[in-house]
Amino acid sequence: MTARSITQSEMSSSLAPLIINAAITGMVPMPADNASLPVTVGQIITEACRCADAGASIIHVHARGEDGTPTWRGDIYREMIEGIRSRCPELLVSGSTSGRLWSDFEKRSAVLDCRPDLASLTPGSLNFPTAASVNPPQIIRQLAAAMRERGVIPELEFFEIGMIDYVRDYLIPKGYLRAPYYANLLLGSLGTMAASARNLAHMVEALPAGTIWAAAGIGRFQFSINQMAIQMGGHVRVGLEDNLWMDTEKTDPATNVRLIERVVREAEAAGRPIASPADTRRIIGLRRNHSKVVEDETNQPPFKAGLVVGPQTRF
Repeated sequence: MTARSITQSEMSSSLAPLIINAAITGMVPMPADNASLPVTVGQIITEACRCADAGASIIHVHARGEDGTPTWRGDIYREMIEGIRSRCPELLVSGSTSGRLWSDFEKRSAVLDCRPDLASLTPGSLNFPTAASVNPPQIIRQLAAAMRERGVIPELEFFEIGMIDYVRDYLIPKGYLRAPYYANLLLGSLGTMAASARNLAHMVEALPAGTIWAAAGIGRFQFSINQMAIQMGGHVRVGLEDNLWMDTEKTDPATNVRLIERVVREAEAAGRPIASPADTRRIIGLRRNHSKVVEDETNQPPFKAGLVVGPQTRF
């Protein structure tokens, strides 16, 4: 579907347009786990535009190498991001700076030279079921500074309440992070916050003032957390990165488009229109569209190492 334009009155009402952030690949799943998982540059570009047609306004991407395994390589990210913008120029693109496989700043920040609209920033270390994602304070600060220098909005990824406290009480007051604030609240991964209404409400209440937030459930918790976020006035993250199945019994393999379409139906039932990319830029507060940045600005040298929370949020 093509999202319609949202009026100013809808922007400020309880029928706030829903931002759908599609996390389409991730670092862990492989095509052997789900045949619909896009891993090549061409597949990811095509899938991004299909997701946009279905209702997504943000595409969260991870790069894969020629063998299908995760990579940090900037040339692959550049080809992918430029390809998405060539075919779907209004779509917002978010790149990954994950610390799951790489620890050094140069590799983790390579995607930022490709000028995504947003980039992931996890403000703390955590355990996944079989591995750790290590995010030392110095790397967090370096990545935040690099994003600010390039005009890339941090896509804050909160797995624990302590990460929110760290951002609200330290990174923002010290000037490492500046508005606008956009955050994903990720619940249900073994070893982090459980996927419950209580935990989601607790995380939302703790967010820095003015944060636009989306919620994601990992695995079988994806749809239930998406539903809660829609009803609470937040936004959603959905996609094969977090969940490979349409059902909890794991009998019906998901696709990114089907997962998005299910969220769209839920939003329509709740009376919430779907945010277009233009709506999403206004809601988050992005000042520019990186797909339209002039040529000489995009050719800067590489980096050197060195929902709004408030009365409209319903519980």
